[in-house]
Amino acid sequence: MSAAVPDPIIRVRGLVNRFGKQVVHDGLDLEVRRGEILGVVGGSGSGKSVLMRSIIGLRRPDEGEVEVLGIDALNATEAQRRHIEQHSGVLFQDGALFSSLTVGENVQVPLKEYHRHLPEPLLYELALLKVKLSGLPAEAINKLPSQLSGGMRKRAGLARALAMDPPLLFLDEPTAGLDPIGAAAFDDLVRTLQQALGLTVFLITHDLDTLYAICDRVAVLADKRVIACAPLPEIERLDHPWVREYFHGPRARAAKDTGAPGQTAEASC
Repeated sequence: MSAAVPDPIIRVRGLVNRFGKQVVHDGLDLEVRRGEILGVVGGSGSGKSVLMRSIIGLRRPDEGEVEVLGIDALNATEAQRRHIEQHSGVLFQDGALFSSLTVGENVQVPLKEYHRHLPEPLLYELALLKVKLSGLPAEAINKLPSQLSGGMRKRAGLARALAMDPPLLFLDEPTAGLDPIGAAAFDDLVRTLQQALGLTVFLITHDLDTLYAICDRVAVLADKRVIACAPLPEIERLDHPWVREYFHGPRARAAKDTGAPGQTAEASC
């Protein structure tokens, strides 16, 4: 008997995104299951970041439905929108930290937004906890982003994304620009946090090592939609030009040999 498939924490139906005459998504469907790490891949211009922005509310799509945490995100009330925001953490590319604030002050931004009456000493302690949780040394809390390496800035951004203890985490190219050792360490951190905190992770990446090491399923964006959403062994069998080029080259073979493919699961999206 096959295991029950977890309920989706994100459901996208018939998504259409246009920029003038350019159509980026045309009838895109996707479901993200509770408790999984979903890797999102696609060629340049396929709309990976646009999809994420549509889900988290930074862009209103031209057509379609987006449900997040059981809420109709496109028709949400102010209270429902705040609920989604409070229960979602986002790590943008390169951390997107406020350059004039220390790491600790960056982590405190969402805490001050949603918990305005917390005393300063408690805010500091909560920020320090998240800094340590992200794998940074305690002294990093008082440093400015310009004083950190690229890998440390990403961890600081992750600490801020985790500030509100969200069940849903969005990561946009988290290992881009990192050396192989730093990228592997970040992958291990994401998997450890996901298992320890019960997170659902929506992870945009082009890093094959990340896909093979920590992703349970992979969603492939091509032809303006999600052409497949399944564990990697099923994705590899797809007869599609982009999939063949991406997943059957020498880099993919090397990543497959060293990584641990995601758990086998039903492939429907």
